[in-house]
Amino acid sequence: MATYKEIQDFIQKKYGYCVKTCWIAHMKEVCGLPVKMANNRYSPDSRTHPCPVEKQAAIRKAFEYFHMI
Repeated sequence: MATYKEIQDFIQKKYGYCVKTCWIAHMKEVCGLPVKMANNRYSPDSRTHPCPVEKQAAIRKAFEYFHMI
């Protein structure tokens, strides 16, 4: 399983923009991967910053690259 930093670096190099760790966590949840509860998360049932639709494909590609899905 790749770290959040590895995923961020991959997307930065391949697509030229940075993704937030909360976006990665949201996409892990969407893809059915295990996610721990962040210390600064307000509610376990909702997300303050969900992953934007236009960024989801890049994160999914990173998951595939690292053989996570």
